[in-house]
Amino acid sequence: MSRAPRLEARIGYRFKSSALLEQALTHRSFGSPHNERLEFLGDGVLDCVVAEELYARFPDLPEGALSRLRANLVRQAALAGVARAIGLSGFMKLGEGELASGGAERPSILADGLEAVYGAVFLDGGYDAVRMAIHRTFGDALQRLDAQAPAKDAKTRLQELLQGRRKRLPEYRVVATKGAAHKQTFEVECVVAELELRATGSGSSRREAEQRAAEALLRQLEA
Repeated sequence: MSRAPRLEARIGYRFKSSALLEQALTHRSFGSPHNERLEFLGDGVLDCVVAEELYARFPDLPEGALSRLRANLVRQAALAGVARAIGLSGFMKLGEGELASGGAERPSILADGLEAVYGAVFLDGGYDAVRMAIHRTFGDALQRLDAQAPAKDAKTRLQELLQGRRKRLPEYRVVATKGAAHKQTFEVECVVAELELRATGSGSSRREAEQRAAEALLRQLEA
């Protein structure tokens, strides 16, 4: 892999096993061995490194706030942004069909590829090595975190938390409408089927009811 040293320089780590890096950069559309198992490992390692950093930097924050910050950092869009910053798409190996459909710039493929690289670094060099690689590739994003920034609304926080855990997005549905047309009360159910969780909320508008349902489900997740 003649281009490997360029990527290694960008992540701040030199591989002992070039085969591990090659596997991390191989999408399943190209062939085997592909990077899905390494992506699984890298996802867990990334969560651990980010959690460790947040735990040390914000000693007074409760678990729910720490989870919100981590979800914001490791969501798919954020990881794809990091991958683009290091030019990861230029190193990925994809099948012809995936390349033709623009897969090299697809956020999901970039995010998964980045996590696979982290997984490969962890196997090749251990926890300290991958911790340094994550800090290098994230740049100062970790340092810019502001725990006092205005809180996002409940639906946004729930979406980011689920994305950070690689879960499907929640579904909202109106389960009841009460009162006269000019003074209705809506009851909405928020469902995360993958986790078998559901919660309800009510309000004078559907939007308000959805926010309250999302807040109730967040409390279940963060309990």
